[in-house]
Amino acid sequence: MRTKGGVLEEFSPGYYGICTVGGMLSAGSTHLAVTPLDVLKVNMQVNPIKYNSMASGLTTLWKEQGPSSLWRGWSGKLFGYGVQGGCKFGLYEYFKKLYSDVLGDYNRSFIYFLSSASAQVFADVALCPFEAVKVRVQTQPNFAKGLVDGFPILYRTEGLTGFYRGILPLWGRNLPFSMVMFSTFEHSVDLIYNQVLQKRREDCSRAQQLGVSCLAGYTAGAVGTVISNPADNVVASLYNRNSENVLQAVKNIGFANLFTRSLPVRIAIVGPVVTLQWFFYDTIKLLSGLPSSGGLNRRMEEANLST
Repeated sequence: MRTKGGVLEEFSPGYYGICTVGGMLSAGSTHLAVTPLDVLKVNMQVNPIKYNSMASGLTTLWKEQGPSSLWRGWSGKLFGYGVQGGCKFGLYEYFKKLYSDVLGDYNRSFIYFLSSASAQVFADVALCPFEAVKVRVQTQPNFAKGLVDGFPILYRTEGLTGFYRGILPLWGRNLPFSMVMFSTFEHSVDLIYNQVLQKRREDCSRAQQLGVSCLAGYTAGAVGTVISNPADNVVASLYNRNSENVLQAVKNIGFANLFTRSLPVRIAIVGPVVTLQWFFYDTIKLLSGLPSSGGLNRRMEEANLST
């Protein structure tokens, strides 16, 4: 681990390690916190007639399956999205530096899109087995209690293909979301510093930097949610065997419903989750002596200008 003046140096192995651990802790903890809303969302997608609104859906789950049903699949949320978050944030930082070195002062949005897409491909490969078990646990009460018994049951009944049945629609959901989310976050951070605060990041206090991260994070999460909603509905349909392939899922759900079904509850989940992820992630970075996230940071820009 390289350090400079006793402070962790950017773009060293230790730097990427901090980003990975920060992403893992922030994503795992925030997704765990919203497990009840996730249980509701998945059931609204799989059985929209029975669970036709947030209020009635929560009431139905509570009455028919008890309060513990709202925490069904918590282990998949904690560990699955923890692993995904570590890969997503850590690899995003790595690919952003890599592509910035290769492309120089090329269009920033393209660098953000390419970096986030590259990271998300690997992150979803890590997430997919956890997601496959989680969705079944949440929507099929007799399937399993959690990951420990769910993994062997799924392997025994569907083999390895069962764990990755939803990888393509998962990419279809998460790649657009990640690309839009990271790019929106980066540009929002630049906008806030340049147009609202009119101060350099280095001249802002830690509290101000974290405030910027939260505001940009919520904006990024809301925009990304709308973009990714159709694929999220397809993923739920495939995992629950309501459809055998993507085309059949689209036909069964209906084109308009792809964009509207479960959208309010997804916004209620994703907005705060993404906000808190960026808050925890940047808190860990700042406590480690690193700058907060957003934009091609000063060292990266200086390196590009010198080439």
